[in-house]
Amino acid sequence: MRKLHHFGLYAPVILLAALAIAWSLGWLWLKGEVAGRMDAARQAWSGQGRELSWESRRIYGFPFRLDVDLGNARLAEASGAGLAIPVLQAEAFVFAPTHWVGVAPQGVVFRRRNGEPVVVTAKILRASLTDFAARPPRLAVEGFGLSFSAPKGARPYFLASAGELHLHAKAGPDDQGAVRLEIENATARPQSLFARIAQGRPLSLTADLIYSHAGALRGLDWPSAVAAWSAAGGAITMRQLSISAGEAVLDARSGTLTVGADGRLEGELTASLRQAPRALAAMDQSGALAPGAAGTAASVLGALGGVSGGRPTITVTIDFQAGQTTLGPVAIGPALKIY
Repeated sequence: MRKLHHFGLYAPVILLAALAIAWSLGWLWLKGEVAGRMDAARQAWSGQGRELSWESRRIYGFPFRLDVDLGNARLAEASGAGLAIPVLQAEAFVFAPTHWVGVAPQGVVFRRRNGEPVVVTAKILRASLTDFAARPPRLAVEGFGLSFSAPKGARPYFLASAGELHLHAKAGPDDQGAVRLEIENATARPQSLFARIAQGRPLSLTADLIYSHAGALRGLDWPSAVAAWSAAGGAITMRQLSISAGEAVLDARSGTLTVGADGRLEGELTASLRQAPRALAAMDQSGALAPGAAGTAASVLGALGGVSGGRPTITVTIDFQAGQTTLGPVAIGPALKIY
């Protein structure tokens, strides 16, 4: 009886010790899983012009978190587009090891498809990622107090700064994907097209869309992924596209778009335009329009126009067909090239 009595005294201690050992072993296993899956992803992605790498990696956070610190992380695809992050600090809770949040305290450098870099710094730049198996995975990116710059010799970026940036992507039913992008209180690079249109006032952009055949959007790089998606019958349903540059506003609330074999947009948008002549004049000065298109378009749109809030406004169809953009009945230039 005395032995049983003594065992009863020590049983809670023994149980806690066993739980502590089991938890420690479980955390070490999760740590190994994280490292192993990262290494597998690096091996699967790298090659054929693609890169996924980092110069340093530290995994810690015992007992309740999984923290991963990466130094000089790089993600690049064969077309030249990519992302470099000097310092990436990511975290997931042991209870939710597939839901990661991360911050980039030293900003990021993204490369456009021509390989030219853009340096992005911010007061706050953070992201969350989960549902890795979904197409697309659930992604949220937020930035506050952003600045954009291009190194010497690189083509300047069209934005100089932005007050806020919000990007959200998630999978939906019937193999659909949804994307929403918001840029608020932005400033255009001086002497750029948007700077001429805005005339010193802030810029904002909202794009909210759904696209079909989300699972087909995959390939070695962006052009091959979009081509595969388009071949599968992929299409974009535009729920909102709003661009505000000072008093000039484009607001499209409906339209279906696809991507042609030449990589250019096809389809149409129904849009409300405010201060269209000002925007057309700035586009003409910058060479963004076909010669003579600005004057013809302004005359035609003027005949269609109305007034909203004391400012000229019109509703017009923007067509992307046969590689050309048509504003109402006037061809104004090439259709937007997606790849």
